[in-house]
Amino acid sequence: MRTIGNASILSVSLVALLIAGAGIALVQRARRATPPQRNGSILRLDRNGDLQDAIDQAKPGDTIVLEAGAAYTGNFTLPVKSGSDFITIQSSRASELPEGARVSPSQSALFAKVQSATNAEPVLKTKPGAHHYKFVGIEFSTTDANVKVFDLIRLGDWKSQTSIESVPHHLIIDRSYIHGFNTQEVQRGIALNSAETSIINSYISEIHGKGYDTQAICGWNGPGPFKIINNYLEGAGENVMFGGAPAAIPNLVPTDIEIRNNYFYKPLSWYTKDPSYGGIHWTVKNLFELKNARKVIVDGNIFENNWTDAQAGRAIVFTPRPSDSGSAALIEDVIFQNNIIKNVGSGILILGIDDPPQPQDVRLKRVQVLNNLWLIDGPSNGSNGAFATVIKGTEAVTIEHNTAFQTGTIVLADYDPNQRFIYRNNISRHNEYGIFGSGTGIGKPALAKYFPGSVITGNVIVKEVNAPDNAESLYPAGNFFPESMQAVGFVDFARGNYRLRPNSRFRAAGRVDPGANLDKLPKLSSDKQ
Repeated sequence: MRTIGNASILSVSLVALLIAGAGIALVQRARRATPPQRNGSILRLDRNGDLQDAIDQAKPGDTIVLEAGAAYTGNFTLPVKSGSDFITIQSSRASELPEGARVSPSQSALFAKVQSATNAEPVLKTKPGAHHYKFVGIEFSTTDANVKVFDLIRLGDWKSQTSIESVPHHLIIDRSYIHGFNTQEVQRGIALNSAETSIINSYISEIHGKGYDTQAICGWNGPGPFKIINNYLEGAGENVMFGGAPAAIPNLVPTDIEIRNNYFYKPLSWYTKDPSYGGIHWTVKNLFELKNARKVIVDGNIFENNWTDAQAGRAIVFTPRPSDSGSAALIEDVIFQNNIIKNVGSGILILGIDDPPQPQDVRLKRVQVLNNLWLIDGPSNGSNGAFATVIKGTEAVTIEHNTAFQTGTIVLADYDPNQRFIYRNNISRHNEYGIFGSGTGIGKPALAKYFPGSVITGNVIVKEVNAPDNAESLYPAGNFFPESMQAVGFVDFARGNYRLRPNSRFRAAGRVDPGANLDKLPKLSSDKQ
């Protein structure tokens, strides 16, 4: 290799060898005074290069290589290109970031830094209909920690994007670091109003604001499908949300959403009552919320830390809201499975019908909550400690094979009756109120009013913490009421091994045991990575 100024080039013979052996051509690294020169499909941009110019010049199939550690400053826009090959924009050290592995800030030296100028505009945004762009090993942030930003990355638009044809699509952000700063107000890490988009193996942090909702990822005007896989997701309002604002595309419901193997996390330094509180009161709501979504699978994630602040401390919220998400808003065909929900004030809220004057037809149907571990501490997090709040006319909600250590009710019901409800093969404490209906009391009266025709069977309901002595008689036959958690027969209750011992009397001979199958859950540790 020989060097000319700030650019390095390979010898002609070596270039020829690479072309013959790998089909890849390398070109001279560009300088500010000289635009990138294309000699095949790789554009190498040195730290003085013009990234927007390189993006504008790139053709489908090209790779723009940015210098690791260098900062490229501006507000960058992805234009529309013809063709269906991806334009890849990556760090020069991207190969040192293993494929399929989540990145972290500790790998900062491997990232190329793409930063916004000193304004509130996104670091990166798309033109209407832009497509086939991929980012690998990029750190997205602002140059000024004091500027308030609405979206660090804006994929699609929520005002002018009024047709499916105008939606950006086939976009990938892989192994990248997207962040605000610890005192900075940032409303969203990624505004996800696109189609065929994947956010994978990345790290989104320090997304927070005062007096308004903030999200690591939020989408409301893109049709999907979306893949949010193996990321660290940190946001004060809702870490991830779909809906929350009206779609400009008529009758749009974000559809085909896959959320797997992520770590949803709120630092306790944001909690005013925690000893580690950092002194800035960010507005906190929940860890995951759906207001308008169809065909969603949430599988193998960890959700950690949520407390009462601007909402009531519920970790997971499924509430169709035409009131703020548009007249088409609904929630249908959702599977929430194999997750761990840890240190939260309350578990899950599931609502069927929005408040008047919104339409009073049922907007939530076919939601399954399967095989999850819930560690709920109401008193520590300022909430009611309930496992599940199921209210106002839901249809076909199934809660099955969950293990819940909650400090409040098992199921809390109110308003309209819920149809085709199943609560089966779960393990929980009864506590004082168990399954409770507003105005009706505990057990059978609540079930008759709020869950007519429901299936309530196979559950292990532990008579701890002020449970009524006659709890067995308050529920349908086929449920079990041991006197204590020790009597359930966990392998090691004190150390958090909630598998049933072989000699537990609640082992289901020849069938699936009650509670969660811990072998299907993600590894629970104190390491956020």
